[in-house]
Amino acid sequence: MAQEKVVNSSEEVLLGEEIGHVRLITLNQPRQLNVISTKVVSLLAENLEKWEKDDNAELVIIKGAGRAFSAGGDLKMFYNGRKTKDSCLEVVYRMYWLCHHIHTYKKTQVALVNGISMGGGASLMVPMKFSVVTEKTVFATPEASVGFHTDCGFSYMHSNLPGHLGEFLALTGARLNGKELVAAGLATHFVPSEKLPELEKRLISLNSGNEKAVRSAIEQYSVEVQLDEDSVLKKQSIIDECFSKDTVVDIIKSFEVEASKEGNGWIGAVLKGLKRSSPTGLQITLRSICEGRKQSLAECLKKEFRLTINILRSTISGDVYEGIRALTIDKDNAPKWDPPSLDKVDDKLIDQVFQPFQTDLELQIPENEESRWDGKYESSAYATLKVD
Repeated sequence: MAQEKVVNSSEEVLLGEEIGHVRLITLNQPRQLNVISTKVVSLLAENLEKWEKDDNAELVIIKGAGRAFSAGGDLKMFYNGRKTKDSCLEVVYRMYWLCHHIHTYKKTQVALVNGISMGGGASLMVPMKFSVVTEKTVFATPEASVGFHTDCGFSYMHSNLPGHLGEFLALTGARLNGKELVAAGLATHFVPSEKLPELEKRLISLNSGNEKAVRSAIEQYSVEVQLDEDSVLKKQSIIDECFSKDTVVDIIKSFEVEASKEGNGWIGAVLKGLKRSSPTGLQITLRSICEGRKQSLAECLKKEFRLTINILRSTISGDVYEGIRALTIDKDNAPKWDPPSLDKVDDKLIDQVFQPFQTDLELQIPENEESRWDGKYESSAYATLKVD
């Protein structure tokens, strides 16, 4: 089969290869954990749009170089653009378009995830028809902890998880491993990492986007998952009890009660992280996930776009820049939140960041296209697990 490299420099942030009827994307910034920059968003969108219209392209595979799939958005890009609050507007708009496009893509897609997959990076994995993870995969959506919100479609995906697992993952930034991702329905298959190169070759050799053939090929290399005894997914009743509350304050109080009970030592570290996080980021995130339970994918993406722009504009707080400073710039891990505590967060101010923009400023995406992720978790192992 003839092979044409769309991007052929090893220094490029993204490599695109055309191999027969297969298209292979490699996120190619291993030293930066394949961070999603303006250029990455542009190239991803360009390639996916082109291949969806190309009758010769049937199967799209995306993977990450090095020890990461993608660690998420480029926080320093946002921080450096803080003085010109709309400097990132174009890339944010295009990223949300990209998220919608991945959810509703017309060709068969496979994500091969052998490492870190967090935040916006995970939005390139979870919506795929087939998302393959390994024992090296680490997933999290930790945005609230730095004064941001759970974005890139995760207010939709998290709100559709069983019980209140979505609120738990969004507020705590808890990490899941590959087994847990498959059990929760956030990934479709678990393949040992040493088998991943063989699977990639097998998929390319299919030279087809036939879903049955692709599924069969993946299943030849996948193994059934068994959750570890200490997995957080086995704590569902506690999670549902605590994270079903209407406010973050009540969630923390309920969690503290559970932490005092025998056998719940795991809660201490989670609570500590919650209490270190941005009060404003937590409040916005909880409301967004709760609203997501009654919203479509398009509605969630439009809402998240508003939140992202308002947060980057520091409409009610500059916490996102303070969080990025403390985490990645000065690295002192000592953010000074504004306001500093949950009891000082004004609900009326939170309302402001959720208000719709004027029509011409809203994210313009199709309303009724079916998402490949709709109801995905219902067939997951987690949906039938006996937990606690």
